[in-house]
Amino acid sequence: MAKPKTFEHFRDVQDELGKSGAAIFRDANGVESLVIDSPYSIHYIHSYAEDSAFFLGLAENKLLGSRCTNPGCAFLYATPRGHCMVCGSHTTWTELPKRGKVHSWTTCLFGSEAFLKETPYNLAMVEFEGAGSLMLVRLKECTQSEIYVGLPVEARFAPDPNYSITDVWCGRVR
Repeated sequence: MAKPKTFEHFRDVQDELGKSGAAIFRDANGVESLVIDSPYSIHYIHSYAEDSAFFLGLAENKLLGSRCTNPGCAFLYATPRGHCMVCGSHTTWTELPKRGKVHSWTTCLFGSEAFLKETPYNLAMVEFEGAGSLMLVRLKECTQSEIYVGLPVEARFAPDPNYSITDVWCGRVR
């Protein structure tokens, strides 16, 4: 059996995996790693429990944050929280604005199977007005060179939701 082909770009490795099931990736330091296609499947039943409203909201093009019910605290989280991390009180759902700004960001050169077709892709920590925490989302519809801290962005929603965090991403304000 012949040794698998060697590539210096991971996209080429991905293409080769689709053809032969194996390839060698040579990194910038000359280290060669064998990469194989080894698909597996798992059937997983998951309940979002008290976070269900957040994911149902995404399907309705809404961003729901969690606000502390303690009037003396009233901290607003940009992500689901059942209890306030500041004072421990229960939280209630609050609709967040769809516009925010990039607080920080990174470009992912590798990703899980769900994101291979988008690789490289950008992730951003986004600040939404009034929220005291950040939300991690994919940043689409702009190139790496166009992204900067403070970039105005707005939430976009999947037209056919899967009830997962990938149902929302941000793009430049139109």
